Amino acid sequence: MLGLKPKDFDVATGATPDVVRTLFRNSRLIGRRFRLAHVRMGREIIEVATFRAAFDESAEDPEHVRVDGRIVRDNVYGTLEEDAWRRDFTVNCLYYDHREHAVIDFTGGYGDLRDRRLRIIGPASERYREDPVRMLRAVRFAGKLGFRIDGDASRLIYDLAPLIEDMAPARLYEETVKLFMGGEGRKSYELLRHHGLFGHLFPESDACIEAEPDGIACAMARNALESTDARIRAGKPVTPGFLFAALLWGPVLQDSEACAARGMPDVQAYEAAGTDVIERQIHHVSLPRRFSLVVREIWGLQPRLVNRRGRGAAARLLTHPRFRAAYDFLLLRAESGEDLAEHARWWTRFQEAGEGLRHSMLEDKRGPAKRRRRRRRGRGAPRPEPTEQPAA
Repeated sequence: MLGLKPKDFDVATGATPDVVRTLFRNSRLIGRRFRLAHVRMGREIIEVATFRAAFDESAEDPEHVRVDGRIVRDNVYGTLEEDAWRRDFTVNCLYYDHREHAVIDFTGGYGDLRDRRLRIIGPASERYREDPVRMLRAVRFAGKLGFRIDGDASRLIYDLAPLIEDMAPARLYEETVKLFMGGEGRKSYELLRHHGLFGHLFPESDACIEAEPDGIACAMARNALESTDARIRAGKPVTPGFLFAALLWGPVLQDSEACAARGMPDVQAYEAAGTDVIERQIHHVSLPRRFSLVVREIWGLQPRLVNRRGRGAAARLLTHPRFRAAYDFLLLRAESGEDLAEHARWWTRFQEAGEGLRHSMLEDKRGPAKRRRRRRRGRGAPRPEPTEQPAA
């Protein structure tokens, strides 16, 4: 209805999950809090939900349980209209009846869609307490679709943002990926910061940004998200690993400097800092191991890109599986204000150079940004080495 291509459709039915399981042999039931049926159709899995009923405060039902206002089990089934009124936003409860070829709208969602307004169904405080992730969904819809969050649905987010910390880190990872890798990550980031949500997802990164609003941590987040948005628009692949590496760079930089101040070599300092930062971060937003390994490798290669040791170091780095990601990260750091422009240019030229030029570049053992004027040789001083080829 907005002229955009949906990534998927939610299928809802009056049939209970057990009935769906009986009708489709190639299906299975999942979930305890919210029971669903997954029906396999070829390579596709179609998620089928049963219409839910509104919560009855006076009834005690083990299939509908709240704890401190939060719904922890929601398996009481109802009618189509009941299902509509218990959803979160009006634009998110438009139903398409495939038999009548008609859109069914119980809550005025079509008008809100036309006005690009995000309006919550029922009291905003109650809806957010039922499921705090709805605050992240509000920001995602607003950022991705250019909607305005209406009234209390917007005003209450800042006050209720701490409820996000009660959510499972794995679920917050899924929501974070949707926020930042949906094509409007930069807008979503700004809205998260505006509503006070970012600090409950990435507390250490937020502290770095608050301490220095125009500093490297803030620039890295914004530049990485802009780059991700551009790649998505161009149809290029993106990975959560690179994005998390950029979002957490502020804390890693701080921790690595503290490790170096204690006498730890640069490579070890970055590796130790990276391990500690990820260990603390996953208590808020988890990161699957396959991506956390990528993040740590990107960080661990940064000192090797800046401080090359030995003539063969650069050539070996080119063959590293994470070299390209680490190189792109180095460019991002330079773009974000770190004094690394000469190193970035050197590595760019080194990759593009032929074998002969690479050999000449490697002859400069001092590397970029480290040349010093030679002191005049005094009596008894060692004879200088032959004149070296200047690096790019």
